[in-house]
Amino acid sequence: MKVAALKSPGGLDKIVIEERPDPVAGAGEILVRVRASSLNFHDFAVVAGMIRTPDGRIPMSDGAGEVVGVGEGVTRFKVGDHVLSTFFPNWAAGGPRLDRMIGVPGDNADGFAAELVAMPATAFTRLPKGWSMAQAATLPCAALTAWRALMVEARIRPGDVVLTQGTGGVSIFALQLAKAAGATVISTSSSAEKLARLKALGADHLINYKEDSSWGQTAAKLCERGGVDAVVEIGGPGTMGQSIHASKIGGHISLIGVLTGVSGEVPTALAMSKNVAIQGITVGSRQDQEDMIAAIEANGIVPVIDSTFPLDQIAAAFAHQISQKHFGKICLEF
Repeated sequence: MKVAALKSPGGLDKIVIEERPDPVAGAGEILVRVRASSLNFHDFAVVAGMIRTPDGRIPMSDGAGEVVGVGEGVTRFKVGDHVLSTFFPNWAAGGPRLDRMIGVPGDNADGFAAELVAMPATAFTRLPKGWSMAQAATLPCAALTAWRALMVEARIRPGDVVLTQGTGGVSIFALQLAKAAGATVISTSSSAEKLARLKALGADHLINYKEDSSWGQTAAKLCERGGVDAVVEIGGPGTMGQSIHASKIGGHISLIGVLTGVSGEVPTALAMSKNVAIQGITVGSRQDQEDMIAAIEANGIVPVIDSTFPLDQIAAAFAHQISQKHFGKICLEF
């Protein structure tokens, strides 16, 4: 089979396409012919060497494909079924726990930049009905992160106000899910063109954060209750201060990304006085994913895909991600 493998110490020029023996499904496992994957910041951190992995690691945490083999004892799936990976294969349900958050494909174990994978059947769910493989491959990391942030942890309700940042996969899914839940959405971007596309997706209020350095205060002024109910925080230290300014008293901030760095100054006194809940979010469980798929089907949500690349152009796909010119998800199709 063909795979993309990462040579140490990492870097786009260290991704090589090579042939490896076809895997075989063992007891409790299924053999999946991978048809699509999608790029996340986590995958970039792996291939760039920011997350260290063994030499020869096969990257990519997300995968959708067809079952072509079933190991002994598997009853969950059969040959011919279309399946979707889970980011945390050992996290079936409940809250986050260390033992549930190990074994991430493409990081702790080989991932989905391969034509075939053999993994436990419990590491997969079904696809949304009628979706293509590429569409489904956008879900396990980005969409599920947005789902858990808003629906599981912030528990948004109709009439709530949600603030999203930028036009990456998590932020766009957050916009779509929030609108499906009956929330008002305030979206930020630095591009007038991207803001217009966010408006077309349903964003109620738009803020260009390059033109408005106090965009958090601006967002708060748009709310009758003095601030937003939930923030999908993807920037980290460079944006956290404005997210706190945007929040209402008792608001919820889902800390999802660290695009502006891994540490920095945060207005802790303001966060304290506002009684803001700041919660780290790292994707979710298989049960969360199954619940999200049911909600997506019920609401007719369709993912936004920017572009697709073949497996042997995986480095070009990451270069496109780095350029930040994309709107929505970048996918690999095999």
